[in-house]
Amino acid sequence: MSLINAALVLEENQSLAAHTTIALGGKARYFARCANADQICEALSFARERQLSVFVLGGGSNVVFPDEGYPGLILNVNLRGISVYEGTPCAVTAAAGEIWDDFVHFCIDYNLGGIECLSGIPGLVGATPIQNVGAYGQEVAETIQKVTAIHCGTLETVEFSGEECKFGYRRSRFKNDDADQYIITEVSFQLPRYAMPNIRYPELERHVEAQGGLSALKPGQPALLAVRAAVLDLRRKKSMVLDPADPNSRSVGSFFMNPVLSKQEYERLVQRWQQTGSAEQIPMFPARDGIKVPAAWLVEHAGFPRGFRQGGAGISFNHSLALVNYGGTTRELLALAEAIQRNVKERFGVALEREPVVVNPQAHTYISPQ
Repeated sequence: MSLINAALVLEENQSLAAHTTIALGGKARYFARCANADQICEALSFARERQLSVFVLGGGSNVVFPDEGYPGLILNVNLRGISVYEGTPCAVTAAAGEIWDDFVHFCIDYNLGGIECLSGIPGLVGATPIQNVGAYGQEVAETIQKVTAIHCGTLETVEFSGEECKFGYRRSRFKNDDADQYIITEVSFQLPRYAMPNIRYPELERHVEAQGGLSALKPGQPALLAVRAAVLDLRRKKSMVLDPADPNSRSVGSFFMNPVLSKQEYERLVQRWQQTGSAEQIPMFPARDGIKVPAAWLVEHAGFPRGFRQGGAGISFNHSLALVNYGGTTRELLALAEAIQRNVKERFGVALEREPVVVNPQAHTYISPQ
């Protein structure tokens, strides 16, 4: 059933599983597909009048809904459009509802670099600043010039410079300090034209070299496409590209973030591991705020190998951080996640932080005007 309110269409009892890559979740009481800023404001006003909680949904690639569904309003962002402004670097603005990977390909067609290593990531453009999406040595924080958003309380349009977004590792003001305060409507990037890709991730570098390298390719589209192809190939091997034929891709991607430890915390981790008698070294990488340890290594060495199953949930056969829905429930998925976190904490003294949003209907209440 649909309720039509001016230009806004509100659907009732919409399946949330159908709108997520992990295919989990019950029904939403109301579901609004918003194609412009006016419809977003109208949907928020509808929720305010009825005192409904609101959850903003993009491509559904990084969210887990409860089996019971959502008793409030799901606001689905569908704003479209891309604008290119010539310059050096080139400015490109994309509406929040644009599919991220399509946007990456669009930019490469324009000989624009800086986001080619982020190829194949599911979801929409508007979601990328929220958790500072990154992969294979790139983050959107490096190229975002401006984020435009609507304040959920005042319904006013506001703009944030890249610096004002307070980006960190898988963090931003939109995920942390100002969580649930804003709905992003468009994102502006500054991208170099005809530049050679800067590969900073060893696995990707090796794969590109195995395919012939970049030295014989011209800057811009030829080199950028080569890197994009390599990234997509690596992601497919890990079931990190959406594919209905691949049951391992029924996930939200990486379920846990790589922990960033202080020098002292890393030393304590090494000591605990050495006490097990293993001669294997714990992999680590320098990070902006400390030492990054691969969560995948911690998960596997805490007793959860690839292919592990627990009820209707399990770990991907192709990636240790991907928790997969094998026809189960959200309750089963979260039970597995909690078991992994508990074992990693007990064995290594490290707390794994979840990467996707696990929706608690009571935690996403509409914010009244100040």
